Amino acid sequence: MPVRCPKLSTDLALLRPRSGSWAAAALLVVASAFATGCRQDMHDAPRYDPYEKSPLFANGTSAREPVPGTVARGHLHEDAAFYTGKGADGQWLTTVPAKLKVDEKLLRRGQDRFNIFCSPCHSRVGDGNGMIVRRGYKQAGNFHSDRLRSSQIGYFFDVMTNGFGQMPSYAAQVRAEDRWAIAAYIRVLQFSQHAKLAELPSELRQEAANAAAAEPEPGPHAGAGWGGFGEQQPVAKETHHE
Repeated sequence: MPVRCPKLSTDLALLRPRSGSWAAAALLVVASAFATGCRQDMHDAPRYDPYEKSPLFANGTSAREPVPGTVARGHLHEDAAFYTGKGADGQWLTTVPAKLKVDEKLLRRGQDRFNIFCSPCHSRVGDGNGMIVRRGYKQAGNFHSDRLRSSQIGYFFDVMTNGFGQMPSYAAQVRAEDRWAIAAYIRVLQFSQHAKLAELPSELRQEAANAAAAEPEPGPHAGAGWGGFGEQQPVAKETHHE
């Protein structure tokens, strides 16, 4: 609590020493010292510092425990499936939660977030050979492997939320809605590398056929990418880093 100074008389005439009287002068000196001693500066506010003791509470601490059942604002997460990627049976969700509409807007948002947060390791096509991996980081998961192609979409959400192997959690950087958007976009990447020509819309079918026909034959140095080392580095087991 703030220290309050007693009200002092401002009538100095009452404290002016009379001839031969030292008592009044002494009283004036004492009053001045007392007024200075109870000064309360702003930098010395009447508050508790972190972890400071307090005799006010039974456990002796100034910090108070939250009331049981307290939930931080924005962290209620009543929809467990949406925030865990698992259904009531504990199994991975096989589709994006119904509260999100899977349309071009969501997929483009997923592409944007994927290119920012995921492509440094997984590359923009999701083959696990991103720039960081090329520079010596642990091999990232290849989304086009049989294992990850057969994984449920809820699994990708969970890995982004909790991390896996060398991959840390991205829950702090990417909100839940965007993690689902990324997971949906991963499905797009997987389809793009394994789609059959007959599965494409008619307007794209001929375009793809023309592009394939125009693709040049690989030359004798076709493997000399990646800085001219001549061959691709062997891919480590993808279980180390999703």
